[in-house]
Amino acid sequence: MPKTKTNRAIAKRFKKTAKGGLKSANAYTSHRFHGKTKKQRRNLRGTSMINKTTASKYEKMF
Repeated sequence: MPKTKTNRAIAKRFKKTAKGGLKSANAYTSHRFHGKTKKQRRNLRGTSMINKTTASKYEKMF
């Protein structure tokens, strides 16, 4: 049976962690920062983990 192809859109947006979880950048970080507090902006930096129910859908595409 042939190997399944990796969905390139998923591969560019998510990274797998050592324990098998998925991490990605946060949403709501492209514009309209004047409506967000400093605390919100600070917490949107970096990456965050995807919850297990959503991650199971994306893992099939990896």
